Amino acid sequence: MNLDFSAEELAFRDEVRAFIAENYPEGVAPDGLRDDLTPEDMLAWHKVLGKKGWSTPAWPEAYGGTGWTPTQRYIWGEENARVNAVMPLPFGVSMVGPVIYTFGNEEQKAQHLPGIRSGDVWWCQGYSEPGAGSDLASLKTTAVRDGDHYVLNGQKTWTTLAQHADWGFFLCRTDPDAPKPQQGISFILVDMKTPGIEVRPIKLIDGGYEVNETWLTDVRVPVENLVGEENMGWTYAKFLLAHERSGIAGVARSKRGVEKLREIAKSEQLDGEPLIDDFDFARKVSQLEIDLNALEITELRTLAGEQAGKGPGPESSILKIKGTEIQQRLTELTLEAVGHYGTPFYPSISDAGSNDYPIGPDYAQHASATYFNMRKTSIYGGSNEIQRNIITKMILGL
Repeated sequence: MNLDFSAEELAFRDEVRAFIAENYPEGVAPDGLRDDLTPEDMLAWHKVLGKKGWSTPAWPEAYGGTGWTPTQRYIWGEENARVNAVMPLPFGVSMVGPVIYTFGNEEQKAQHLPGIRSGDVWWCQGYSEPGAGSDLASLKTTAVRDGDHYVLNGQKTWTTLAQHADWGFFLCRTDPDAPKPQQGISFILVDMKTPGIEVRPIKLIDGGYEVNETWLTDVRVPVENLVGEENMGWTYAKFLLAHERSGIAGVARSKRGVEKLREIAKSEQLDGEPLIDDFDFARKVSQLEIDLNALEITELRTLAGEQAGKGPGPESSILKIKGTEIQQRLTELTLEAVGHYGTPFYPSISDAGSNDYPIGPDYAQHASATYFNMRKTSIYGGSNEIQRNIITKMILGL
């Protein structure tokens, strides 16, 4: 496999690099967690890209995609990761957008796709429920037809950033008597300002607030908000998750994380020597890089398949498993590298008069919070255990 970029691809890289340098929003700090960013910060780069026409590079050109080749999309991801840019949130661009332009009707495409591209409309995902996480097919939220509306009742959990969302996409049971739990589920678009929706915060172990419980009580949603056919939502949900899992791999971001880890390990000392010179620590970093390089090749092969007209399939489960495992190992090694400087710092504690300031260098301040936050990656998008089942069935044929 020839991994060298062509002259045209190098020229494209230079164009992208120059555009980012000239247009990335000033003052949007990219190195922190979501709690360090305002909603405006999280959307700022998205809106710049929307005006440029670069916010949805993986979409078909007919719906506002860039027409870039898989290699160009790879370069785009690499260059944004190089500066650790705050990228468009995935709920619209990578999740519901592809579902709408693939299965939605023309009215839904006209209503929703422009706002996703521009970043003017914020979306959230209503999939998981208490007792229906990895076993999503057991969901209990109902949508009962009442004339020209569905009436929704139930509870969703881990609804990321729903506190800011304008719209949500929800899986609801429309046929409780279906012979299989995967049947009788529908995919419904919901205006989050609709009466009967209550969003309650869930505080995380890292002290942050990015996920919620979402309660639906007699929420009336127009029937025209149903995507595709009634009771076919499980098919659309699997399609969405395949797109989500491919993006979860996060190869470019992990490469930047390894570079940062090496920089930290050169600064931190062990027995008077740079930590990176310690054989055991260097071995763990090297093994991480080897695994990351292998994952990158797998991602490139997947992109090549897309260029040949093959959409994301069960191979996205491989990307999801390995990508999230690497992300977790990376945060573990970073926390190991900063040592006691990684002691968690919570502003709520400082308000009480103790632990007023984080100690140590700036690069250590988010190490523990990032470590705790990244525990979720092997669970969301379908747990890694579920992904292994998919690989067993769809790839190995067992």
